[in-house]
Amino acid sequence: MPARSLAAPYDALLLVSFGGPERGEDVLPFLTNVTRGRGIPEGRLHEVARHYLDLGGRSPINDQCRALLAAVRHDLAEQGIELPVYWGNRNWDPYLRETLATMAADGVRRVAAFVTSAYASYSGCRQYRENLFDAVDGLGASPQVDRLRHYFNHPGFVRANVDAVLASLETLDHDRRPDARLVFVTHSIPLSMAAASGPGGGAYQAQHLSTAGLVADGVRVATGLALPWELAYCSRSGPPEVPWLEPDINDHLEDLRVDDCPVVVSPIGFVSDHMEVAYDLDTEAAETAASLGISMTRAATAGVHPAFVAMIRELLLERAAAERGDHPDRAALGGLGPSWDLCAANCCPNPRASRPALCEAPSRVSRSAS
Repeated sequence: MPARSLAAPYDALLLVSFGGPERGEDVLPFLTNVTRGRGIPEGRLHEVARHYLDLGGRSPINDQCRALLAAVRHDLAEQGIELPVYWGNRNWDPYLRETLATMAADGVRRVAAFVTSAYASYSGCRQYRENLFDAVDGLGASPQVDRLRHYFNHPGFVRANVDAVLASLETLDHDRRPDARLVFVTHSIPLSMAAASGPGGGAYQAQHLSTAGLVADGVRVATGLALPWELAYCSRSGPPEVPWLEPDINDHLEDLRVDDCPVVVSPIGFVSDHMEVAYDLDTEAAETAASLGISMTRAATAGVHPAFVAMIRELLLERAAAERGDHPDRAALGGLGPSWDLCAANCCPNPRASRPALCEAPSRVSRSAS
């Protein structure tokens, strides 16, 4: 099959991201969008807004999406795959609805959506699918949207994170590297949401632990060092009476103080260095480490690592082949195997109220109602 036809039946690729403000005056409106319906106190919004304003009032996420967009377009062109690539956000400009309206006007009929969230959970998967439903609802001749599968254990994502940890280890004195501890970090979520994640529950933690183990093993293969590692969390935002995943990265650094070891923090829960990384890790956790006398270095996120960019193309072509009725190889490392293409109707349920979402298994719900 000619390279240009490998993406059929898709006639576009959509990069779906979270979004972020690009000016100080947009910070509070953006945070209002993000937290609408969740009952977050106004004082908490102003506290989080200060994090943005302290870093210039501009989230780095949109610039990183632009860089990823350019890298994906270049990669597809190099492979002879002629496919337009669009970009839409859940919470800020360019909004998903505006992007999908543009796609419809451009004549796009079927689109593969790559979501910048690698793991299963309500906030990392279903909420994106709900927003995709909202984006096409009432548009008329809107494109059919298929979400590409989760990629937490795809070789390209793992390779990007292994290389980032290796680069951080290189910054340590050679005789200190065997003493290093790896701390993998992701966004904390409520325990109830974690328990309900994935088709059988518990997927959010299981997938992160799988990725962390794969990255640590990749480091071992490259260096001969079987470094101890743990999974920690950041960015808790809920009321104190609601239990969330722990330990918090700052609390965990407190525990590591007695070991007098250098620490490499690897933010495997994020695909780019956006605000949770720039503030929670590079600012807050770095200050905690310094106050404790801990030597901490933070590994890069996947960003535009060539293996990560190539992974997006591979996921696109894998799903396209499956939609054509072929049986493509589905690259995945570790024991959990490749993730699913279509979510069950009860997968990662909305913790507040049931809402329609795209990209659900047709055996459970029709597309018009999903």
